[in-house]
Amino acid sequence: MVNRERTAIRVGLTYDLASDYRSTGASEEDLAEFDREDTIEGIEQSLRVMDHIPERIGNIRSLAAQLVAGRRWDLVFNIAEGRYGAARESQVPALLDAYEIPYTFSDPLVLAIALHKGHAKTLVRAAGVRTADYQLIETPDDLAHVDLSFPLFAKPAAEGTSKGITANSVIQTDGQLRSLCTGLLNQYKQPVLLESYLPGREFTVGILGSGGGARSLGSLEVYMVGDADVGVYTFRNKKEFVGKVEYRWIDAASDPIVAAAEAVALSAWRALGCRDAGRVDIRLDDQGSPCFIEANPLAGLNPIISDLAILVRQSGLGYQALIAGIVDEAAARL
Repeated sequence: MVNRERTAIRVGLTYDLASDYRSTGASEEDLAEFDREDTIEGIEQSLRVMDHIPERIGNIRSLAAQLVAGRRWDLVFNIAEGRYGAARESQVPALLDAYEIPYTFSDPLVLAIALHKGHAKTLVRAAGVRTADYQLIETPDDLAHVDLSFPLFAKPAAEGTSKGITANSVIQTDGQLRSLCTGLLNQYKQPVLLESYLPGREFTVGILGSGGGARSLGSLEVYMVGDADVGVYTFRNKKEFVGKVEYRWIDAASDPIVAAAEAVALSAWRALGCRDAGRVDIRLDDQGSPCFIEANPLAGLNPIISDLAILVRQSGLGYQALIAGIVDEAAARL
């Protein structure tokens, strides 16, 4: 995968560090999507191995100031999550588009759609990809018109890192439905995605590439162990994953269900127009059929703890080859 004949380029790094926002009084949940210092160091090291020249830019405010000052880069490696707004992950790519500077990963439109799980499900379902039945709850009045059967599952429509998902997210009664959805609406100030609960196995599928050239990097099956919240990949399980979550590599060649899950993931990736690399989460319904949950076109890239890094490590591909593949995919658009 690594292109030994690539030309050395200057690669700017855009990101949001959790440490940069702690002084603002942000909670640990507020900071959950932001990166650690060792993530940036891991990407920098990988770029240097490829003979590229990494330059730290930082968050969107730093990027804006540097662009106004006349700074430019051959390519920007963008992992900035953004802090405010429903299209927060789109802000850095949109600014780079305005200055005609190329960058890694998906464009602003794709990132905005993928972050809003309801819009993403609408688009992939229209493309023929299987999803759970769902409704968007935008106000408490919408709860009077729910046309789904219990058990149900509810989460904020436009959050990541399992924010807003707890052991109580699986709903069995009308009382639970109203209480949970009203609470989420009040807390997160955004629509709630309400969907039929998928009780089966859960996979996260790694993908490299864009369009027809995208391919599966393999799958991890997500298992809850120890004192984990059972049946749901909650914020607690994700944040305190050691001793609560096991990620097990499964070869699609030996498990037809995994092969089917990877096919669904690739179809969703292409339907959304995602680029370069990321993850797609899949869960089986009560008939054992794989369903699209959500796409992660700006997946975490911590070399040790991020799902995609764990996946490529267990597959034998490795972190260095992943970063090289991402840069080569983006550089092909230069």
